[in-house]
Formats: sequence, structure tokens, C-alpha cells
Amino acid sequence: MPLSFNCIGLIGKYDDPNIGGILHTLAGFLKQQKTGLLLDDSTAKLLPDHGLETASRARIGQLCDLVIVIGGDGTLLNAARSLANYEIPMLGINRGRLGFLTDISPDHILDKLSDILHGSYFEERRILLHAMIERDGECTSSSEAFNDVVVHKWNVARMIEFDTFINGVYVNTHRSDGIIVATPTGSTAYALSSGGPILQPALNAMVMVSVSPHTMSNRPIVIDGDSHIEVVVKETSPFNAQVTCDGQVNLGLGAGDLIKIRKHDKNVRLIHPANHDHYMILRAKLHWGGRL
Repeated sequence: MPLSFNCIGLIGKYDDPNIGGILHTLAGFLKQQKTGLLLDDSTAKLLPDHGLETASRARIGQLCDLVIVIGGDGTLLNAARSLANYEIPMLGINRGRLGFLTDISPDHILDKLSDILHGSYFEERRILLHAMIERDGECTSSSEAFNDVVVHKWNVARMIEFDTFINGVYVNTHRSDGIIVATPTGSTAYALSSGGPILQPALNAMVMVSVSPHTMSNRPIVIDGDSHIEVVVKETSPFNAQVTCDGQVNLGLGAGDLIKIRKHDKNVRLIHPANHDHYMILRAKLHWGGRL
């Protein structure tokens, strides 16, 4: 049964004043539809005299039935993390470069949005990750990740050494530039460029991909999405390593820290146009079928 979108939140690309025209167009259209509107606080700073009610991400998550994200995939990743606990549907309008997640072109906003508001859309639920750094049994930092959690070297040219565990069972000792733990969504991001497989977006699965491993036999592993992953960086390496979530959030590491990664309790809900075709997006973005 189609959802009713009675209150809609608008989130724009951080520090990008060029989204002003699209936001004004969207706001005017949604007002004509008698839809409640809340503009993200940080986005409002880019639009003087916008005339809209503003709200924090938490308030948007509590009050809105839909969030429209204007920007690139990075903007939607940020929105997904900040709204992780609310399971609010999100619709992406692409103002970035690649657009795996934000799949509506600015040229077709009003037509597509009108269809969606009238119940013609496709909803997709995708998993989200939660990463935590534990020191002496206490959590020192944590973050969500929609694409991936990456344990990696950061300030030297040498590799790092670390152990991996799945559900408490020892997997391997790695020497590499790091390891990527990716969701199916993130399988087309950093994990793909590191030689990982593409996962169908709705799968309840994760993929572990080593970054430039010391041995060629170190291959990607696809595991059940309900698995609990632990990574322990060897004491010779921690000060040269850190954890990064979605390429946007950095969590520092210290000697003996334990990195715990698991699926988040909530899903990310993405709204797409009714004719959404994931494989068409892959063909277009990855240039499948083209001549060399």
C-alpha cells in the first residue's frame, strides 16, 4: 500500500549554494500539493530568505514521512547516517557526479515527484552498518556507515597488520593497506575498486575486501549480514591506522583497540521512481557493453 507523505524534509548538499534553485522549485511545488515542509538547519544557511520552517535532523526524523536529498551520493550517505534511527524513507535528486543512490535527474524532478506523491514508486530497504571502537571494554567512539567501514593505514607508506574474526571465530591475520567491510550498497564503491564483488542491493550480506594485500591468496569474502565482525590491529600498527565510515567519518585507534562491526538494527529505506532499474544504473555507470 502506498505511503502518505504529509510532511517532507529537505536536505541539500553541504556548503553548495548552487542547490538554491532546485530547493526553491521543490518548495514551491510541494506547497501547491499542500504538503508540510521542514528544511534542514544546515541547508537553510545556504538559502537566505527561504521562508521555510527549519529543523534539526532529529526533528526531521521524528516528524517527516519522507526526506528529499539534493546532492550526490555523498550527501545521501550523510543523511542516511544522521537519520539511521528513524527509518524514514529517502528520495535522492542527483547533483553530484556518479549517482548510484541519487537517481533522479534535476531535469525530471517535478514529473517524478508528482508520480511518487501519487503512489507510483518503488521502495527498497537496505542494510546499514554500525562500527564501534572498544578500549579496555569501554566504547571510545562509534558511527554508522551506509557504504562501508574501512580499517586502513593513514600516515605512512608501510602496511598494517591485523587479525579478523567473524562471530568470534578467527579468520585470518592480514598484512595489507587495510580492510573494507561493505554493505551491498557499498559493494559498488571502494570495495569494487579494490577488487570486491557487486552484491544485489537488497541482500542481507556484507563483503570483506582487503586493500592491497601482501599475499595474492587474500581474496574477498561475502558473509551473512547478521554476522558480527571484529578487527584487532597489531600493536606495532595502531598509530598508523584509523577507521573511516563512508569516507566521511574518522574514528581514531589506539594500541590494543578492538573494532566491532555489525548490522544496524534499522534499515535505510530508499524511494525510487516506479521504473527504477538497478542493472540499468550499473550498465550506465560502469559502462558495461561499451566498446574498448
